Amino acid sequence: MLRPERMSRVSVAGSRRVREEVIETVHDLHLLHLSGYDGSWEGFEPGDPIEGADDSSQQLVTIRSLQSILDVDSEDAGPARIVDPEESKRELEAVRTRVNDLDDRRDDLEDDLQEIDERLGTMETLASLGIDLDLLGGYETIDTRVGEGDAEAVSRALEDSEDVTSYQVFSGENDRIVAAFARPTADAETGDPFEKTLVGVEFTPITVPDAEGSPEEVAAELRERRQQVEADLEEVEESLRTVREEDGGFLLATEEHLAIDVQKREVPLSFATTENAFVAEGWIPTERRDDLEAALEQAVGDHIEFDELERASYDGDGGVRDRTPVEGGAGEAGEPTAADGGSEEVRTDGGPSRTESSGHGGGSQHGSADNQPAGEDEELRADGGVSEQDERPMASRPPVVQDNPGSAKPFETLVRVLNRPQYSEFDPTFLVFLTFPLFFGFMIGDVGYGLLYLGIGYLVYSRYDGAIGALGAIALWSGAFTAVFGVLYGEIFGLHTIGTVLWGGHPPIEKGLSPATVQWAQLWLVVSLLAGLLHVTAGYVLGFAKELRHGLKDALLESGSWAILMLGVWGWILSRALEASKPEFLFAVFSGEPFPFGFSGLPESVGWAALLLGVVVGLPLMVYGEVEHLGNIGIIAGVLESLNVLVNVLSYARIAAVLLAKAGMAFVVNLLFFGAYQENGEFHFLLTHGPEYVAELGPEAELMFPGLIHLGVIGVLVGLVVVVVGHALVLVLGITSAGLQAVRLEYVEFFQKFYEGGGDQYEPFGYDRRHTAEE
Repeated sequence: MLRPERMSRVSVAGSRRVREEVIETVHDLHLLHLSGYDGSWEGFEPGDPIEGADDSSQQLVTIRSLQSILDVDSEDAGPARIVDPEESKRELEAVRTRVNDLDDRRDDLEDDLQEIDERLGTMETLASLGIDLDLLGGYETIDTRVGEGDAEAVSRALEDSEDVTSYQVFSGENDRIVAAFARPTADAETGDPFEKTLVGVEFTPITVPDAEGSPEEVAAELRERRQQVEADLEEVEESLRTVREEDGGFLLATEEHLAIDVQKREVPLSFATTENAFVAEGWIPTERRDDLEAALEQAVGDHIEFDELERASYDGDGGVRDRTPVEGGAGEAGEPTAADGGSEEVRTDGGPSRTESSGHGGGSQHGSADNQPAGEDEELRADGGVSEQDERPMASRPPVVQDNPGSAKPFETLVRVLNRPQYSEFDPTFLVFLTFPLFFGFMIGDVGYGLLYLGIGYLVYSRYDGAIGALGAIALWSGAFTAVFGVLYGEIFGLHTIGTVLWGGHPPIEKGLSPATVQWAQLWLVVSLLAGLLHVTAGYVLGFAKELRHGLKDALLESGSWAILMLGVWGWILSRALEASKPEFLFAVFSGEPFPFGFSGLPESVGWAALLLGVVVGLPLMVYGEVEHLGNIGIIAGVLESLNVLVNVLSYARIAAVLLAKAGMAFVVNLLFFGAYQENGEFHFLLTHGPEYVAELGPEAELMFPGLIHLGVIGVLVGLVVVVVGHALVLVLGITSAGLQAVRLEYVEFFQKFYEGGGDQYEPFGYDRRHTAEE
């Protein structure tokens, strides 16, 4: 659970004449995460795509373009089908022609529609002038300008112009549409008097269409034309929808078929090849290694050599070093061997060469340790013939397959928000599964909200896949814990009805919102700090175990010192040393109210001993570790950062704070709707009585608010809005506060003690078919 699946690096070497069979077998099994070849082996080159890859790629581009045009999605898939390549190619060409014609027609109609809208806008603008279009231009001795601007400014400019003998300016109803007519002087510098006259004047010209009649008449004609174009466009859209309904399933199936075909034809690019042979390496879960070998043996027999080169060690750095060699297989990591278990060695001439060893699982015969050019008599070994481990051109980091129980799987999403765990580090998913719903449920603690979270989570989980579906599952777990704590608190939507019915008015635990129950609030503050101390300590323990692979010194300096200092400081805080200077409730909550456990803090001697251990041992080790990283400045940095052992744990006080905040919000909503009174420090809602009931209780009772429900019909209506909106707000804020705070505690206070992330995703060669069936 705390480690990913164990991974093995395997090699498949064989003659090129069985390459396609090997590719088919590995693809169908969908297990091998291939490592790319970087071209560094002498005599070997990266492989070339199999013939037909370009043609399939072009068809794939065409199909995806058609899917985009038709807006095809998975709902158009229909039943899975077998795709015949030749038939699908002919059908694809027919669909492409039909869709492209319709798409071109749609583009033309949309262009027409845009042009009509532009002209219609112009006509509507010119209509305010009240002048026919043919009168706005076409004169021999008069120049005209129509546009948007300041009519008075245009008039003044024409009045002051030396190039104009006479003019007339018309404006629309809002004085922003201007039509200016001007007769230029005989000696005007330009033929157009407006070109110079309107410089600097607020005026934007409008091109007047070449048409006759009033703008209103032309606009009416344009509207009729627009309706016709829209009808034609809708007809085209309907035709495209018909194509999508008829051929959407075909396109999805053909796309999947071509994607698989391209994947198979292009995979040799990651192989190391010679003229007659190939070598492929990759990672596979160790427990499935035999499945791959058996499948390859069944497909091509002894025409390939299969070798497990190494099993990645969790104690390594996730890179090439520190791997566990496989006994009887690749020998020690980096040692050149022939593939074990092979009864024949694959030569680059493509022919099998029998060796003295036979059968499977026996010892391997070693060829020359030197890399030789791919010659006629060269024997191809599965390890590539490279003697130095760090020189393996395919020795990539093992990918990460997180190995968690099904119930914890959704919480991998929360972990991957930061990053996928490295192969060599602990996967915190299961610990997040144990703590996140617990934190969340404790902070909300209400049956009503819990049931709503359960309902929302179920809807999301049942309707969506991937990360969104995982969030639904997380909501299910969080809602369940919220409901469980709600039963213990005896609350449903902030009301104590369950506590009255189920627990006789005295639930096992309370939130501590009222003055009479303040000791519960103090208890939850202490419990939050203790939970933080335990949670952070677990993080340091994991960090210590992680660093221990580099040696005890690194483990002590990086994690052990911090844990010693933190436990020392908090051991002193939770002890009776200098008790008078500490909050009294720190010791009272477990020795009297609310839990009479008789524990009033650690003994004074234990507290001083813990502090001494933390300051004398933990702090110097921690500062020394910082000095090793930062030099002398690490002394100052270490002393300043030492405060984190106090701050990190205090951060968990937010758990109690959110608990009280959410309880207070729900209380206020119910207070406004039902009304409430206070008696002897306890809060009571007016569920079955009116405000007058409080006066009958005597002077100890005090009315807090009469309640909207008791203020007539209008009060009830307003109250219903308040109660619905209020509880909905609490529900949403429960996610944004309790949820985010719980996530923050995981990411910041917990993960930072041991977690780095940055692992490689496991992407096995293969395809998850959804729309096609295998032949």
